[in-house]
Amino acid sequence: MTSPGDLTATLGVLSAMITPAVLILASGSLILTTSSRLIRAVDRVREILPLMETVEPNDASRRAMLMNQLSKTTMRARMLQHTLSLLYTAIGLFVATSVSIGVIALLSLQLAWIPLLLGFVGAGLLFAASMLLIYESRIAIRALYAEMDYITHLASSGARASRPQ
Repeated sequence: MTSPGDLTATLGVLSAMITPAVLILASGSLILTTSSRLIRAVDRVREILPLMETVEPNDASRRAMLMNQLSKTTMRARMLQHTLSLLYTAIGLFVATSVSIGVIALLSLQLAWIPLLLGFVGAGLLFAASMLLIYESRIAIRALYAEMDYITHLASSGARASRPQ
């Protein structure tokens, strides 16, 4: 039969094992939104190719705008893929943190530094991924502003933006 002290200790271990689940959930949420952003970036690259094929040889400003869009979107896609790798690794480390807490408690080992280290590294990767997402969103907004500036320039000069049908 379990004494009240043992139950309290067991509940403490279970609580500690569940704590990384909050970080796993946060990472999973970031993975979903990052995947969506990556899909949009890939779709944008695929939209630019047909536009590049229809640019007139003497339309240097349109070609420059599309090349700028392609460059920024390619950079974003690579950054988002790297971010996903960081997030997946962070989830693995948070799961390892939870498992190591249970194993260390079960075997009464004096290795509390292991889950602490795993949790810190996972949190560091989550932080790094968040910083990459901030940087990526700034690139995306700069690309959007550049495209809006190009369209504004076309509108003010009386030119028409040609889009293939």
